[in-house]
Amino acid sequence: MTQQPDTGTPSITEADLDALAERLGEVEQYLHVDEKRDRIAELERRSAEPGFWDDAAAARTVMEELSRCKEDVAAVEGARARLADARAAFELAAEMEGSDADELAAEAAGTVASLTRSIDDMELSSWFTGEFDHGSAIVTIKPGQGGLEAQDWAFMLFKMYLKYCERRGWKVTVNDCPAAEAIGIDRATFTVEGKDAFGMLRAEAGVHRLVRISPTDAKKRRQTSFAGVEVIPVLPDDIEIEVAPDDIRVDVYHASGPGGQGVNTTDSAVRITHLPTGIVVTCQNERSQIQNKAACMQILKARLYELELEKREETLDAIRGPKQAAGFGNQIRSYVLYPYQMVKDLRSGVETGNVDAVLDDGDLDPFVVGYHRWSTGRTEYVPSEEDLNEDA
Repeated sequence: MTQQPDTGTPSITEADLDALAERLGEVEQYLHVDEKRDRIAELERRSAEPGFWDDAAAARTVMEELSRCKEDVAAVEGARARLADARAAFELAAEMEGSDADELAAEAAGTVASLTRSIDDMELSSWFTGEFDHGSAIVTIKPGQGGLEAQDWAFMLFKMYLKYCERRGWKVTVNDCPAAEAIGIDRATFTVEGKDAFGMLRAEAGVHRLVRISPTDAKKRRQTSFAGVEVIPVLPDDIEIEVAPDDIRVDVYHASGPGGQGVNTTDSAVRITHLPTGIVVTCQNERSQIQNKAACMQILKARLYELELEKREETLDAIRGPKQAAGFGNQIRSYVLYPYQMVKDLRSGVETGNVDAVLDDGDLDPFVVGYHRWSTGRTEYVPSEEDLNEDA
């Protein structure tokens, strides 16, 4: 779009409208809208069958897919209607003069600006072609190199992601977040439910580096801390992962939260150890042992599925990217609070000086979208050695 120098009112051209129409057509193809219309009809027939709700879990899966299909179709159809409105206003403005023409032109430009943002969102969703991209995610944060500072950094990341999920309207269930002895947390595991949650959040999998003045150092020296973020999908009900009762050990203990507050005074927290693999999962969010054990089993099955993929493909790239130590040289993103302020993604090159918006408000969309543009080849960025290794 161009800018009128005399009034400051944004203006559009026919080429702008044609370009939007072309983008919308591509998105419609990527989202398989025609196939989804057929799928909606099929799912609606199934949901109307007698006994549909006899299997509640299977019925919920069907209704969730139906909702997603309807959302995509409605988004495209709504965008086409708005594009038609913008084109009509643009053509009328071209035939008129004076304030009426200016008003119609401004209306068309406003519609185009709003429509562009909508198409951006649909385009992002269309990039998610993985089997689990449109589903829920399990996120785990663990301190890396940096000792006490890394535990505090893990807690900062935990709060940042809670804010981000809130901004996107996703539901978060905290499965486990035990406080560390001094500051911060030993780890955090939480489940995120919402549209494209796994697809979006897999951009965050990897090592995150923080540079700041140490809050625990009396001499106020600069400290570098690391934390690792793991993102795995919540498996759909139709994927069966068998776990033999003899292969697991279940321990129960008192639950506690960040800061040392007691969640309750009963042995409600559950720790499950998968003996053949050594995988350990803990959950203490619920007051019931039964609920915590069910949450543990869901996470354990997701991790066992991931492990099976690793054996089959000899890489974790398909799910969460290469597995790396949470230390120097392996970070995907740097958060620098001192001697200057900057958050920079080392893969996509996206950066900002507004660190408070990122850490305190969870404004991660520029980084998440930037990562997906980079990973799909829509942008190219090669980090320098200074980006990867400089301790500042």
